[in-house]
Amino acid sequence: MNGNQKGSAVNEQAGAEPTMLLRIMSTTDVHACLMDYDYYRDQQDPALGLVRTASLVRQARSEAANTLLVDNGDLIQGTPLGTFAARIDPSCFSETEPFIHPAIQAMNSMGYDAATLGNHEFNYGLDYLDQVIAGAQFPYVNANIYVNERQLDSGGSGSMVNRYTPYVILNKTCTDSEGNPHELRIGVIGLVPPQILDWDQAHLEGRVQVKDMVLSLLEWVPQMKEKGADVIVALAHTGFDGGVTLLDHNAENAVLPLSLVPGIDAITFSHTHHVFPAADAASLSPAFKGEDGCPLPAIQLEEGTINGLPAVQAGYGGAMLGIIDLSLRQVEGRWQAVHGQSMIREVYDRANGIEQASPDPVIRAMLQEVHHNTILYANAPIGRVNNPLHSYFSLVHEDASVQLLNQAQTAYARRWIAVHAPHLAHLPVLSVASPFKAGRNGPQEYADIPAGSVAIKSATELYLFDNTVKGVRMTGAGVMEWLEMAAGLYNRIDPDQDGDQPLLNPLFAVFNFDVIGGVTYQVDVTQPARYKPDGTLQHPDATRIVDLRYEGNPIVPEQEFILVSSNYRVFGGGNFPGLKEAELVLDSTDENRQVLIDYIAEQGCLEGIAEKNWSFVPIEQPVSVTFVSSPSAVKYIRDFPQIEYTGRTDSKGYGVYRLDLRAGRTEAADESLEKAYRYS
Repeated sequence: MNGNQKGSAVNEQAGAEPTMLLRIMSTTDVHACLMDYDYYRDQQDPALGLVRTASLVRQARSEAANTLLVDNGDLIQGTPLGTFAARIDPSCFSETEPFIHPAIQAMNSMGYDAATLGNHEFNYGLDYLDQVIAGAQFPYVNANIYVNERQLDSGGSGSMVNRYTPYVILNKTCTDSEGNPHELRIGVIGLVPPQILDWDQAHLEGRVQVKDMVLSLLEWVPQMKEKGADVIVALAHTGFDGGVTLLDHNAENAVLPLSLVPGIDAITFSHTHHVFPAADAASLSPAFKGEDGCPLPAIQLEEGTINGLPAVQAGYGGAMLGIIDLSLRQVEGRWQAVHGQSMIREVYDRANGIEQASPDPVIRAMLQEVHHNTILYANAPIGRVNNPLHSYFSLVHEDASVQLLNQAQTAYARRWIAVHAPHLAHLPVLSVASPFKAGRNGPQEYADIPAGSVAIKSATELYLFDNTVKGVRMTGAGVMEWLEMAAGLYNRIDPDQDGDQPLLNPLFAVFNFDVIGGVTYQVDVTQPARYKPDGTLQHPDATRIVDLRYEGNPIVPEQEFILVSSNYRVFGGGNFPGLKEAELVLDSTDENRQVLIDYIAEQGCLEGIAEKNWSFVPIEQPVSVTFVSSPSAVKYIRDFPQIEYTGRTDSKGYGVYRLDLRAGRTEAADESLEKAYRYS
């Protein structure tokens, strides 16, 4: 479909012959948010859940004669329900009553037509994923994951074949504008980032290969056309990156070049949890904008197209339903897409506090048992904490919740090394952690654990992902580069500039803001960032990390350490410098989250007070530095005398805060503290 001809084609044919409308509905990045429930807060949440998305689907179906419902992946991991479901033993079921994953049960009931795999589908291994897919009453498609056809049987060489069905052509009886039935052949193809080989190396190494998404689409789309597909829909579990081109092989976020592949008529995309199309340019994610703050030339926001191709990205957690309405007309006896309009519908209007979709009663009843058992599992106590643990200010201040994870990983690593690698026991162990819940998916998404009993849900809140513990040998120079990459979170601050200067770069993923425990350091935000958010070197001579010390002594470049992190980070997640070349010395299959749970249980009672670990290099001028967090953070602001709540919120509902970067306690800080008392 040529984007420059779509609008005129409809007008030219208006009244000349029947047309047809195909409505494509997409969910994505559900991340085991099946119920409208926040297991971390142990309360209902009307703003998420596939149980509410189901009502949006039912409404959207009632408005259109011809519909297609698809899911774009990252379905089974992400909440305590996903973790609990993964612990269910499928062997307890029978052939007559087989194991069916709760998410698949809901999707079967909702009548999905097809789905694809996201990167987090592989977190629990291929065998578990096969069991999950087996319960689906709809096809799963993926065109760029391959396996050696003889490898599993004989260990010999053989040709590479698709591990999953690369595409399907669905035959649907659809009605045209005059009510006449027609057979429409809809081709659906799926794609996943090649980086799954790094992120889940323990599960995938030696078992699969993953090809470039763009090249895969170029290979398969002509075959789909030859097989008679009238319309082709690409389910691409990948995000948008305005800097990626057709020449960037194996790109992680490749929607932009994918939109240029001839022959596809619509694309549903995902992975980054952004929303497209947005209601307006102001609410559009910076990922889709240029340096001037305007949408990139490829973006047509009103129609919801990318390079003329109808496209939709439906956010996160079942909070939204993506819709693409394709207008079709017959050309030489075959239906052809000539125009497309994309839109987003939400289950909840956060700005006005209005529920826009009620829970589907059938889905709710279906999930009630696993939901109840998840609540029991998540609330099982494991220890106590004397002070609240929260991540509201973890991007701008030392944070006890991140430090707790570093303490747990350090203790685990020392024990592991003593048993499995005693020859390395002389090396200092440092731990790396980041704040996973720091506003990525909205102002409501921050960790907030009150003082008192600590449950499994608390550990899950601090560590969202099903990663495993890994460790590498690295020099002091490597530690410095690791921190320089993490410091890319911050925009450069000009000490001589008047007016507010936002500190946080919205293009930088919060889960890539690594804090290294066991060392102390400062960050100079008046200097340019050495690395771009994607890990590309941009200012080789820039230095933001200063006064890096271990046990009070300056770290020298050749000094050696063991750095403990996760399989995601160590195997390339975030594209941190030096990690792919680093020697893997701690190769554990234990989960980071379980390590945290065990550590809390061992300690019994935690203080929950942040230690001096890192800080900003002071700026002496009275510069106005702002950042965003949840408006709810104001209840803790009295503990942070350098932070002031402005009383404002931005267009997305985040609270706007001001950070005093001058050295020591100042009159301004005292005034901020007084304001905090008034706001709270």
